[in-house]
Amino acid sequence: MKPRIIVCGLGRTGYKIFSLLRQQGTFVVGISNRALPHETENIVVGDARSSATLIASGILDSHTLILASSDDSLNLAILVQARLLNPKIYIVNRLFNTSLGDRVDRTLAAHVSLSVSALAAPVFAFAALGSQAIGQLTLYQQVWPMHEEYIDRNHPWNGLSLPELWDDLSRMLIYYLPARGNTDLVSAVLEGNRVQVGDRLIVATKPSIRVKKSLRQKFTKLMTRLRQLREQTQSAVLVVLTLLLTIFLATLTYTAINSETSFVDALYFSVGMITGAGGQEEVAEEAPGFIKIFTAAMMLVGAGVIGICYALLNDLILGTRFRKLWKAAPIPPKHHYIVCGLGGIGVQTVKQLQLDGCEVVAIECDPNGRYLGLAQSLNVPVIQGDASVPEILAAANIHTCEALVAVTSNDMTNLEIALTAKGLVPNLRVIVRDRDPQFALRVQQVFEFDSVLSPIELAAPAFAAAALGGRVFGNGMTAGSLWIALSMKITAGHPFCGQRVKEAAMQSDFVPLYLKTPGQIFHAWDLLEARLCEGDILYMTIPANRLEQLWRVSPAQFIDLTKK
Repeated sequence: MKPRIIVCGLGRTGYKIFSLLRQQGTFVVGISNRALPHETENIVVGDARSSATLIASGILDSHTLILASSDDSLNLAILVQARLLNPKIYIVNRLFNTSLGDRVDRTLAAHVSLSVSALAAPVFAFAALGSQAIGQLTLYQQVWPMHEEYIDRNHPWNGLSLPELWDDLSRMLIYYLPARGNTDLVSAVLEGNRVQVGDRLIVATKPSIRVKKSLRQKFTKLMTRLRQLREQTQSAVLVVLTLLLTIFLATLTYTAINSETSFVDALYFSVGMITGAGGQEEVAEEAPGFIKIFTAAMMLVGAGVIGICYALLNDLILGTRFRKLWKAAPIPPKHHYIVCGLGGIGVQTVKQLQLDGCEVVAIECDPNGRYLGLAQSLNVPVIQGDASVPEILAAANIHTCEALVAVTSNDMTNLEIALTAKGLVPNLRVIVRDRDPQFALRVQQVFEFDSVLSPIELAAPAFAAAALGGRVFGNGMTAGSLWIALSMKITAGHPFCGQRVKEAAMQSDFVPLYLKTPGQIFHAWDLLEARLCEGDILYMTIPANRLEQLWRVSPAQFIDLTKK
């Protein structure tokens, strides 16, 4: 029997998850706090925190509960009530606070927390790097972008044998959609089939990490930092030079009017006069009247200059300004990426780009932004200002950057930033965030942006996949089909136990990625010939609508065991 899944919170994200699960043939019930005019079947209207509402939705007999509200506190309140009614229910919880989610995951059994920002950000980063990703996998502690290869006559893979592609460990074949027939990928590989025009291959590619900065690049960065420091301290330097020049002119004047006054005595008197310390007053006492007037003027000028000098030096050295200037990361002169908006998705995109070895500049208009401190700890230069203003983008060296990512929380602001950037640099790669998936597609077509991505569209498949198969380590969408990457622990009673991987794959239409046994990891051809034994962990990809044969297995067996 197919499991019963409940989705709480039918906002944009929740309704997308609800629709995806229903599209995959799953028995799903939605809970909404208001009536949905276009939906009447399997919808319960009410407060999800109420036990009556949860019981009406079938919580006592349900397999999985998805908490899809954007309010963390509301999701936690529903979680508590649901566990009181059904202690064994498997819960997929949407939490913006990822650290809180990790703690809840470690505390509660059969609970997995997901963050829309953390799920969507890698795809924004891949798009900025030039990859049209449709999903992602987390393999070997790296995020692999997943994309679709459509084979036409000019495609470099046209005519290649599938075994050749299977042997290449720099990519993972996720699924095979032949133009003719219904052959699964493993069978096609074993039969030695060749890629033909019209075939589609879902492929995950190993990310390329950029080479670490050379000594010359580090020296250039240091010089840039010193140049910025010089620009910021220019006023203090000018005041100090003015003070020194005033002392020097006064010293020359006193030595010129009295040849018996030595240079040292005149210098000592000039410094004391201007700073107010006094000393060697006889230099001026026996001088003509106009020199005394000159001395009085120098005292007044000196008092002003020395006051300004003390104030600037005190602010620069004793205050926090100097430390901020020295600690502030310099803005890269070229080949960097600009991220506009340091919200949840923005800061996650910054982290992903840094993991890929890229230099990043962030622009944030809120001086009290939640993630400003995190960006500084990542040594990312942050420009505070409105990114839709050309001068702010110019300060970020937009003319020499690689790409711009507009991911503020306001869709219209993102559109304005993107249009401003295109006006400054027409050929710039621009990635835009838009909450509405349909509108995002139209915006991309009309304004010819490189990518307009909806976080809801990117993250919803992961929630649906987690509800169907426990904790997943990857997912993707293509041609309306949801692909899930999951890990499965083989138990003594599992239907795959004792079978060879290739036999189980052909029987159940999944694609094995690798097999982890107590003493070895199997890849490529060795993987297909390996026999599944109790305690082995098989990593695979499978269409969501083919998971029915795995539903007899408890979701706890599918939880990603790579944490151990």
